[in-house]
Amino acid sequence: MQPLGKPGKALRSAALAAQQESHALQRQKPADSLDEAAQSGSSLTIGKLARLAEVSADTIRFYEDERLLMPASKTEAGYRLYGRDAVRRLDFIKHAQHCGMTLAEIRQLLELRADDRSCCSDVRGLAIRKKLELEHKIKAMKAMSQALSELIAICTVEDQPLDACPILAALESSVSKQNDPFTT
Repeated sequence: MQPLGKPGKALRSAALAAQQESHALQRQKPADSLDEAAQSGSSLTIGKLARLAEVSADTIRFYEDERLLMPASKTEAGYRLYGRDAVRRLDFIKHAQHCGMTLAEIRQLLELRADDRSCCSDVRGLAIRKKLELEHKIKAMKAMSQALSELIAICTVEDQPLDACPILAALESSVSKQNDPFTT
């Protein structure tokens, strides 16, 4: 039997395993989120901002080139430092992209936001146009999917030579009818 003051080998092993698991969990979880960084008011380097936002530093530089995002300041050594506004703006950009907005449309939204003469209906109009555009693309993609389904359905024998492939024949027939200057 061991004295009470000294942990046994099994206990030390369990403690070491728990400590290693705790460190592994800390490495998996980012130390901060964009929201926490925005609230803290601390300056972030481009690398830290990129990690928090789960984008590359090149993406942030690209947004700078596009005048969508600007550093709050630079150090004497030339390192970019970003503040709360950049964190919020990057979150805004990512959310707008998730909604299908292009960078040009995001720029428009940011310009509307900065213009005192703009109102909510301006933003709503842009959102409506984008939604209609997306619905048109969805309709076109469904038509393409249906056309492919029809082509796949006519190809029932997989080991035919390419000269006898009904998919290639149907595509060639369709293209030649549209582009043949000799048919009237």
